[in-house]
Amino acid sequence: MTEGQLPKAWHDLVEKLAFMPAVVKAIEKIHDISWSMTPNKHEHYEMVYVKKGTATFVIDGVDVQMVPNSVIIIKPQKSHKFTVRSENCELIVLYFQLKGKKDSGNSHASLTDFVDYIEDESTGAYIYLKLSKKNDVVYVLNRILRERMKFQIWGDFLSCLLIMELFVLLSRTLKQEWEQSAKNRNLKLHELLNIAKEYIDNNYAKELTLSQVAKYIYLSDSYFAHSFKDKFGISPKSYILKIRIEEAKELLENTDLRIADVALSVGFSSQQRFNDIFRKYTDMTPLRYRQTKKRERLNRG
Repeated sequence: MTEGQLPKAWHDLVEKLAFMPAVVKAIEKIHDISWSMTPNKHEHYEMVYVKKGTATFVIDGVDVQMVPNSVIIIKPQKSHKFTVRSENCELIVLYFQLKGKKDSGNSHASLTDFVDYIEDESTGAYIYLKLSKKNDVVYVLNRILRERMKFQIWGDFLSCLLIMELFVLLSRTLKQEWEQSAKNRNLKLHELLNIAKEYIDNNYAKELTLSQVAKYIYLSDSYFAHSFKDKFGISPKSYILKIRIEEAKELLENTDLRIADVALSVGFSSQQRFNDIFRKYTDMTPLRYRQTKKRERLNRG
């Protein structure tokens, strides 16, 4: 399939994505308890879904117990092997790569979140998930396997669409598990919210959104916003604005920066929006605030 054969819709999709997942190989395996392997590494990601049976994976020296309907994604260049623990073990194995840059802001949020998550060194050598038997992830995995076995025209095109759908589904599953884990371990949630607050404190001067902060601690926007307000008594959006206004007050009082430059330096994209928000929080314009503070200093002197 050459580039000239691709439909316009496909070109439009490619343009909007900052990277492209590619299936290297998809195979179905059945091993019995006598099967064994030596440790190995790959240049690509390896995703293993256990359909039936049990096995133990050893990844960078860590044992991971695999049961039916469990999934593990092993990162590139991580030493791994596995041992069959049941009489038979039936697997679907998907090898994939991520091609292209990931810096564009136009990518599908779930897809980008998932790739950022699996590439993050802090998540370790692998990612483990336990699925239900009828989970959509399982359905799409089987679709990819069937398409790779057919060798039909447009098969690569369809496989690429399917793996993108797979990534979105995995991203949702990861978010659900992470949020459930946070709910079950309240202390962990408080730690994450403190991390988010610190992230805002350190990045308020940038073009910062609620989604960016939620993504940083891998929570959904709605759950993060609700939890943040419960803990700190203020919404994340209001907290960002509050931090910006407090810093702006410092700059207005202690520097000679122009009002427009103050606005930009604390994260506002326009002076008009800065003026509106500043007036809302202080009941005066930035210029009036500066003049008031200047008079107060002169009176004290």
